[in-house]
Amino acid sequence: MPTLFTRIIDRELPGRFVWEDPVAVAFLTIAPLKPGHTLVVPREEVDDWTTADPELLAHCVRVAQAVGQGIRTAFDAPRAGLLIAGLEVPHLHIHVSPLSELEDLDVTAAQVEQDQDALDDAARRLRTALTGLGFSEAVAPD
Repeated sequence: MPTLFTRIIDRELPGRFVWEDPVAVAFLTIAPLKPGHTLVVPREEVDDWTTADPELLAHCVRVAQAVGQGIRTAFDAPRAGLLIAGLEVPHLHIHVSPLSELEDLDVTAAQVEQDQDALDDAARRLRTALTGLGFSEAVAPD
C-alpha cells in the first residue's frame, strides 16, 4: 500500500510543492512549526534514513540545503533547521524549517494550519526565493 507521501507525490492527495526533480520532491507540511516548514521526500519509498541508499540520502540533503537557503531568504530566518525524525510517516522525509532557537524544532508543538491562504502564501514565497537563488529548473509550478 502506498504511503501518505507517495499519494501526495502521485497527486492523489493535495500538496503545496516547492521542488520537484526525478529523485525527490519538497512540499509544505500542513502542520508547520513556522511558516515555510517544508518536507523533503524521495520519490522512492524508503522507511528509515539509516537504510537509504547513500546517494539517495545525499541527494535529499542537497535538496534540503537548497530549500533551507530558500527558507532563509523568503522568511528572513537567521537559520534553517533540519530534522530527520522518521516516526510520523513510514517514508523518509527531512523537515526543513525557519529556525531562531532550538525550541523551533519541537515537532510536538506542530499544529495543523487552518488558514489555507497562509500555506499558499508560504509556498509562493518559497518558490520565488528558490527561483531567485538559481534553482528554477527544480522549482515546482504554482
